[in-house]
Amino acid sequence: MQDLPANLQNDYTAENIQVLKGLEAVRRRPGMYIGGTDQRGLHLLALEIVYNSVDEAIAGWGNSVDITIFNDGFVRVQDNGRGIPVDKHTDSGLSALETVMTMLHAGAKFGSGSYRVSSGLHGVGASVVNALSAWMRVEVRRDGSLHVQEYRHGLPQGPVTIEGPADGSGTTVTFRPDEQIFGGLDYDFDVLAQRCRELAYLVPKLEVSIRDERTDREAVFYFEGGIASFVHHLNRSKDILHPKAAYMSKVVDGNAIEVALQYHDGYSELVLTFANCVNTADGGSHLTGFRSALTRVLNDYINKSKNNSKNGNRSEPNLSGEDVRGGLTAVISVKLDEPQFEGQVKAKLGNPEVKGQVESVVAEFLAEYLQEHPSDAKRIIDKCQTAAKAREAARRARELVFRKGPLETGTLPGKLAECAEKDPAQCELFLVEGDSAGGSAKQGRDRRFQAILPLKGKILNVEKATADKMLAHEEIRALITTLGIGIADQIELARLRYHRVIIMTDADVDGSHIRTLLLTFFFRNMVDLILNGHLYIAQPPLYRIKSGREEHWVFTEKEKEEILSKFKAKKVDIQRYKGLGEMSPEQLWQTTMDPGTRTMLQVEIEDAARADEVFHMLMGDEVPPRKAFIQAHAKSVKNLDI
Repeated sequence: MQDLPANLQNDYTAENIQVLKGLEAVRRRPGMYIGGTDQRGLHLLALEIVYNSVDEAIAGWGNSVDITIFNDGFVRVQDNGRGIPVDKHTDSGLSALETVMTMLHAGAKFGSGSYRVSSGLHGVGASVVNALSAWMRVEVRRDGSLHVQEYRHGLPQGPVTIEGPADGSGTTVTFRPDEQIFGGLDYDFDVLAQRCRELAYLVPKLEVSIRDERTDREAVFYFEGGIASFVHHLNRSKDILHPKAAYMSKVVDGNAIEVALQYHDGYSELVLTFANCVNTADGGSHLTGFRSALTRVLNDYINKSKNNSKNGNRSEPNLSGEDVRGGLTAVISVKLDEPQFEGQVKAKLGNPEVKGQVESVVAEFLAEYLQEHPSDAKRIIDKCQTAAKAREAARRARELVFRKGPLETGTLPGKLAECAEKDPAQCELFLVEGDSAGGSAKQGRDRRFQAILPLKGKILNVEKATADKMLAHEEIRALITTLGIGIADQIELARLRYHRVIIMTDADVDGSHIRTLLLTFFFRNMVDLILNGHLYIAQPPLYRIKSGREEHWVFTEKEKEEILSKFKAKKVDIQRYKGLGEMSPEQLWQTTMDPGTRTMLQVEIEDAARADEVFHMLMGDEVPPRKAFIQAHAKSVKNLDI
């Protein structure tokens, strides 16, 4: 081995080892604790304080949580629980309040008996919020006194002091996230309100209120029906197959299992899972156990049904998991002493024992429900068997669409303008409407890495179609074949041929409709494409404003007015672009396709339940909910084409 130069030898010593003290590690690497410093991370700060208040309610020591977003970026969370203890902590030598707020892994959630169930970041939530806040004030109403301590960047600004008497008990936390870490403090009221709604459903008789002083909006949530009411809410705009959700609840080995489910006449599935009131968006062992029991119980019911006793149900194959989940809405909530999550932000539950516990509870209660509600059971079984027949028809259709082996160029749709690059990570696919836009895009693109797939007319509305009808649609078959990953449960994301799939439609009503149809297709059939950050929406300009040699491409009406005000009395030429085909290939490249100058929106799913609701509302059969949605959002519409 070649020796290192003398000046590089022995330069790695104990002096190179850094020891981050207190909360410094959180400020240095916030993503390790809250997943990121984007808007989701910002929301998580507020929710971590809320979770502490909810834990008090679950333990039976409070029944209200109030959240206020102030104009200046401050957030206040107030509850009527017991109040954080303020007496001296034996190990730290500090008050319990200061210990909780300034030390990681300090709290009453590590087997002390104070909380059987807890939701926060493994006992680090409050201290992490403090570390990532420019300023925080904690007020504790306890033992008739108001105890107060303030912090800056996680550091206490003095000891806990008593500021006077206090009625009742509880904790009030007011904080302002550090803009040096998060940038702008752009809270989304709708996202936080939806989370408050979920918490109120998950903890019956808990009142959760949220108020936003920036927009003068507020909402109060209180439900006594628990997750059964939650399912009814999720299905409120759908045609249901049975009037009441099937509800089941049982404590198994100290773990509380709750499940509620209801079928509707559609084809989409929505199953929300929670562990200790935290939304486990990626599922986990509780979801696996639920699905296993659901499929088994429905098949057992068919096999034991008197209607099928003559032939023993031998003429029809068993239902698959896909068959029993079409048209299903369910909420699964488990409360555990020792939850095991994959990742700090708790997207997936890992406790292996929970699978069997959920499976046994669902199997027991669902079997009883089907026996006690035969008419409901018949409608559910008929729906599932219809889905099975559609699945078989879809399987035959898939054989015409999906390739058996690696996708070869010769099997691609003829209208696809392929790119030269073979590395999917470097490739982009533009989905454009019609031959005119497709022609401009093909001529204007960079052929090295940009592919173009023109789509003829409006694709099928998959919200109203069965899988076999969807796969019989020519444009959808072309899209599936081009992407190469399959659909629904058969998706293999590793086979994706383009890591950026870009919807590029005209800036008019038809273009908006086509974009919505495509988004519906991706959400219902290729949601992994969205979750893994591969789907984008191009932003073509609305106008070209020219005065003399000065030219501006304008993307919003507000921007148009600002530019026109600068020209004042000068002669101005304004051209409105309703179709991509109206632009020359060079213009389309410059404004919309050039990676160096373009603007694109990445499609994300912040709230699966809300997304399911909106797509069903916009693309389903029910007109009144769609009309109400349009009326409610009419004033916020952008780029209205009249």
